Amino acid sequence: MTTAGPDALAALPAGRRGAAHGGFLWGRGVDLAVFGGSAAVALGLAALSAGGALPAWGFLLFVVGVDVAHVHTTLFRTYLDPEELRRHPALYAAVPLACYAAGVALHLASELTFWRALAYVAVAHFVRQQVGWVAIYRALAGERSRVDRLLDDALIYAATGWPLLHWHAHPPRAFQWFVDGDFVSAPWLAAAVGPLGAVYAALAVAYVARALQRARVARAPLNLGKHVVVATTAATWYVGIVATDSDFQFTVTNVIVHGVPYMALVFAYARERAVEAPRSLVARLLAGGLLTFLGLALALAFAEEMLWDRLVWHDRPELFGGGYDDEPLLGPRTRALLVPLLALPQATHYLLDAVVWRRRHTRPAQARALGFRTAPGGGEAGGGGEAGVSARSAPPPASREA
Repeated sequence: MTTAGPDALAALPAGRRGAAHGGFLWGRGVDLAVFGGSAAVALGLAALSAGGALPAWGFLLFVVGVDVAHVHTTLFRTYLDPEELRRHPALYAAVPLACYAAGVALHLASELTFWRALAYVAVAHFVRQQVGWVAIYRALAGERSRVDRLLDDALIYAATGWPLLHWHAHPPRAFQWFVDGDFVSAPWLAAAVGPLGAVYAALAVAYVARALQRARVARAPLNLGKHVVVATTAATWYVGIVATDSDFQFTVTNVIVHGVPYMALVFAYARERAVEAPRSLVARLLAGGLLTFLGLALALAFAEEMLWDRLVWHDRPELFGGGYDDEPLLGPRTRALLVPLLALPQATHYLLDAVVWRRRHTRPAQARALGFRTAPGGGEAGGGGEAGVSARSAPPPASREA
């Protein structure tokens, strides 16, 4: 993914925006639990851990239960909604076909080429999601200044880009995105880490100064949601990549803050969509509420990781069964056909997430799920109760690196 999902709705014309309840997506308490709470859990786990490899329970809880599961929740916004498929049939057919074709071609070139391309697309997806959350909070608060947008974007890119620069400049690390060597080793970049770190620090100071100026001079309300996203992004990316050097600490700081808010958003959307179309498949699937939503995502995530392990990785028999010592390895051509197929859910997620949250795809349920009371068509998108998106459907607090 090269552009954010959530940040596109923030580009709606001012006349199409609705007043959000207190400048939050789902309510102050829920937003702080989803964004601040997920970061607190991630940082707490990183602080308490002695580092080292990700244990089996951590793989099951954080990789399968958060990272891979959040990929499959995209189905509630896309392929599980027949009306959505009818609105954009070419998109939903072309994206997986294109992803698979590109994946096979890259894998035939070399397996490392495939994983390297997927890793950098994944990184862009992670970074742009944080840009998107900040843009949504800026729009909800009515911050229309170009200065605010440029400063917000620059700081998020610095908060994520500077740790990534450090990663590239200081190999080897005790962790990787997907596989060993998927990031380019570039020790020659080490000379740039210090100067660009100073730029990052200057942007942080400018951001704080701008927030104080808005509060004292413009008397603007505190945009708490935006500040929490900015601060937690900076903290988790620094701790997981620069301050520590372990697979466990990188994983928890990487996937929890990315996956939990996304699942909360999709659940909020699915609840609103169920109200909007009570006879739809999404409505029927959500009859059991959050348990059904998470249960389906977790079942699909476990099935996917079991296929990866039984067919490709052969490194988690304690979770997925099987004795691999006597099993022959797949040949290169078979792997070139199979690996991109297994990676199709996350590759499709990256590309669709760059599109389905954009303005021309916006529908009333989506506007409400993102905290906008007025839908893009001008009608009411639902009332805003303190607990969440609307009085009828308030979401509760709600990735292998996907």
